[in-house]
Amino acid sequence: GEGTADARLRELNALRKAAAQAKKKADREDEEDETAAGKADDELEEEKNEFLELAKKGLADQAARNRAEFAAEGEAQRLRLEGFRQGLYVRIKFEGIPAEFVKTFNPKAPVILGGLLGHEANLALVQARVKKHRWHERVLKTHDPLVFSVGWRRFQSLPMYSIEDQNDRQRFLKYTPEHMHCHATFYAPLIPANTGILAFQTLDKELAGFRICMTGTALELDDSFDVVKKLKLVGTPLKIFKNTAFIQGMFNSELEVAKFEGAAIKTVSGIRGTIKKAASAREGPPGTFRATFEDKILMSDIVFCRTWVPVAPKKFYNPLTNLLEGGTSEEWDKGRMQTVGELRRKLNLPTPVNNDSLYKPIERAPRAFNKLKIPKGVQAALPFASKPKQRDKKANKGYLSKRAVVMEPEERKRTALLQALNTIRNEKVQKRKEANAKRKEEYEKKQAKVDEFFDPYKKQQKKTAVQGKGERTSEKKGPCLGMMIVKSGEIKIRDCKM
Repeated sequence: GEGTADARLRELNALRKAAAQAKKKADREDEEDETAAGKADDELEEEKNEFLELAKKGLADQAARNRAEFAAEGEAQRLRLEGFRQGLYVRIKFEGIPAEFVKTFNPKAPVILGGLLGHEANLALVQARVKKHRWHERVLKTHDPLVFSVGWRRFQSLPMYSIEDQNDRQRFLKYTPEHMHCHATFYAPLIPANTGILAFQTLDKELAGFRICMTGTALELDDSFDVVKKLKLVGTPLKIFKNTAFIQGMFNSELEVAKFEGAAIKTVSGIRGTIKKAASAREGPPGTFRATFEDKILMSDIVFCRTWVPVAPKKFYNPLTNLLEGGTSEEWDKGRMQTVGELRRKLNLPTPVNNDSLYKPIERAPRAFNKLKIPKGVQAALPFASKPKQRDKKANKGYLSKRAVVMEPEERKRTALLQALNTIRNEKVQKRKEANAKRKEEYEKKQAKVDEFFDPYKKQQKKTAVQGKGERTSEKKGPCLGMMIVKSGEIKIRDCKM
């Protein structure tokens, strides 16, 4: 027995020793791998620096060889063979420039020359991720013309705003959202992805406010984008059966009903249903259809069918030629599309009002609910708590309400005693509440002093915890704030050791 126990003990000790050695070996290998990775990063950085130095040296050598080769030749011969080098001043001659460019040329504004590739002259729909600039005062409206500054170009287009919802659906927006990004789809020349975009409502230099109204980045190009907006079709019940009903007013013909067969519908009360088939001419007016529901609906219910309608962006592209028209606001207005609001203000036209869009008082006819009738046999089988307890209102009060209640002497004594006891109890409760409120107020004052004293320590502790997150191990402990002694309104701190 003792020999077997000693053998087991020796075996356990050997296993523990082997596990400790394996752990040390693994730690050593991890340290070696980290050291090798650091050396590899340093070597890669050195190789990059060496490559850059070699490239610079190669360019310098090539420039020296070019100077030596063309030393005997003239400058004109060198330009003919080598081309124009960086840093040279050149004179460029243009043909076919409009005369207005020379007439309205402003030497204070520099003219920057740039080149466009052949495919960049084509037009397509551009979808960009944009955001209204926080310094711009008003929100932006869909299909209001904006001036886009993209690369070398400045042009006018009609952006259509949308936002991506949870179902990856581009939902139409009438206005840009506040303090968040959205998508803008507009007609423009081909723009590479990730190109920066600036938008202006006006380029008038005399404008007092901030002119940049929108910033963004181009995402993709395509011939068309799927942007949809929500449309609710409304109908009312014509005939109601158990779980089936005939609905009218939602469609105008049998063809429209046929397109929506199988579509989901819903009542205001939340009862879901499905469109089945169009009704015949004798069952209702054109557009009436039969629908099934989860439960029986009421004649007062309104039935909705929620649909999504595609919205097409307007293809409008107007390149700006304000350098040919001068810099005044009147000349600037000639070559651009103006918003409807600007035109109304210029022509002093009132804003049209749609009477159907005005808020009106809701007038509903009072509904009369029939009295619940339960058969006597069912009432007898029900427990007392579930039995209907409906009493008819009496037209006149009974004679008991007019009779005075005269108590006996014993009843008067009993009532007076109960009133006195209730008065004493209420007085005690009131005193207890006042004492508790006073005690709570004193405690809150004392606690406010303690919190005010410890706020710097707590802030420093939080800051240290955030900075050292991920670096501290589970064995390390946080800083000790010390022991607090509160006595007669004074706060003392006694240091404590870790």
